[in-house]
Amino acid sequence: MAGKVSRLLRTAAGSATLAWSTLLLAQPALPPGPITMVVGWPAGGPSDAVARLVSAQMSKALGQSIVIDNRAGAGGNIGTDVASRAKPDGSTIMLATVASHGLNSALYSRLNHDPIKDFAPIGLITTSPGVMLVPKDSPYRSVQDLIKKARAQPGQLNFGSGGVGSSQHLAGAVFRKLANVDVAHIPFKGTAPAMTDLMAGRVDFVITTGALPFIRSGKVRPLAVAAHQRLPALPDVPTFDEAGVKGFYTDSWYGLVAPANTPRPALEKLNAALNQALRDPELHRQFSEQGSLPVKPMGVDDYWTFVKKQMPIAAEQVRISGAKVD
Repeated sequence: MAGKVSRLLRTAAGSATLAWSTLLLAQPALPPGPITMVVGWPAGGPSDAVARLVSAQMSKALGQSIVIDNRAGAGGNIGTDVASRAKPDGSTIMLATVASHGLNSALYSRLNHDPIKDFAPIGLITTSPGVMLVPKDSPYRSVQDLIKKARAQPGQLNFGSGGVGSSQHLAGAVFRKLANVDVAHIPFKGTAPAMTDLMAGRVDFVITTGALPFIRSGKVRPLAVAAHQRLPALPDVPTFDEAGVKGFYTDSWYGLVAPANTPRPALEKLNAALNQALRDPELHRQFSEQGSLPVKPMGVDDYWTFVKKQMPIAAEQVRISGAKVD
């Protein structure tokens, strides 16, 4: 009897949440016309893929189109600066990442914005662990193969990234420290060109999120996942713990923010649209195919608490890497 009551209560709570989201979406809290989503990374990379997937579903929920505005450069800071100065009325939102709201505050000696004070929260989209990728013809069949070669020839192997201070750069730097190897860092202007050189065999490895489309292309091979457990989409790929590099975890997250002073009703409406999108089975499938993990929908305030808790974790990654940008 108690179990039946519990199920009924959960069902009622879920129905109430859905009804509240539907009510919020019906409110005229946003200005008419298209909404701009600023993405601080180039088209074709993991961040851009997440933005385009979620914006398509949110557009349906809102009944308004969401236009992606890629403003790449400076580790995402160019796009973040643009979004921080946008009109705070709900017509401009930004794809927030572990870089824009975590790594960059510790990495850069000076920023033109404050990631907390200059923004307002909307919600969490998804999280994604990094995957170590090598070219399809790479002689390295395991992480230990790569480590053995790197120790035998210090400084001869290299890893690519989307730029100095990018999540790929910091993941590679932390791996270098934990594995005790000397490998060179090659920064590119975005993840897409780094992956192009990896697939062409000009880079030895990249540790990146959004890896599954590249793996399915047949042009790269995965060696390990920087997560506490194996990815469901890559059941045969070991974690770094299993591969002998203990304690190597990356958890790149993606969310949405708006300029500071955006009215609360606008934030709530955008949050309701995001959470409605996250309940869509098709979006779950698409995220899984990108190598991302679905998350439980969060309210505006819970999301901001999450961001603030993640920032010192990101800062510690920067400290371990020793990376700094003037």
